Amino acid sequence: MSDTTKDGGRPGRRAPLIVAAVAIVAAIGITSTVVLGGGDDRASGTGNAPVAEVSGGTDPAKAATVLDRPFTKPDLVLTDTKGQKYDLRERTKGKPTLIYFGYTHCPDVCPLTMSNIAIARKQLPKADQDKLQVVFVTTDPERDTAAELGKWLPAAGDPSFVGLTGDFAAIQAGARSIGIGIDPPKKEKDGSVVSMHGAQVIAFSPTTDQGYVLYGEDTTADQYAKDLPKLIKGENP
Repeated sequence: MSDTTKDGGRPGRRAPLIVAAVAIVAAIGITSTVVLGGGDDRASGTGNAPVAEVSGGTDPAKAATVLDRPFTKPDLVLTDTKGQKYDLRERTKGKPTLIYFGYTHCPDVCPLTMSNIAIARKQLPKADQDKLQVVFVTTDPERDTAAELGKWLPAAGDPSFVGLTGDFAAIQAGARSIGIGIDPPKKEKDGSVVSMHGAQVIAFSPTTDQGYVLYGEDTTADQYAKDLPKLIKGENP
């Protein structure tokens, strides 16, 4: 499930969303191993692609999909909005962390996702707000410089959100390690740029540093607000 987001206002490409299928499989009470991501409309299912294992008991009415086999946090060392080196694993160790792969020229899904998380975060007690780490990794690093992310993130989301940019190959490898397939931005003949972004927000536990919960692009601010208190404690939503 992907589409194409161009700069001119037409939608951009986003990595396929497998979460809904995972939730449906889980809801009928069987264990399933599902590959998330892929660069086109297909889940790859081959090679060394990471898998998310989901078992029965998931409530299809909930926004969250809880994984039986969580993802390891990406081993990424990139550049933050201040132009400083940012080691993702080191800086977020032991902290509740939401990670999203997107880009600033996205006209719809990326800013909406950041906005919904920001609205939900503001409903938390101050101490919990300070604990929560929200990390936005660009999938369009050529245009999304540290300065560009520094301007966009506070407007689209919240000044506390971390924005990361750097080498595309490193970003692509980090995304793939948590099941999100992205391709390099492509310049069209008319000068527009087609970019791809992730369709999932992945929550990492402060107790294990493992990515154990997935949220799809349709998750609302209210749904995030309901789940964040549990995610901050490392509990299942």
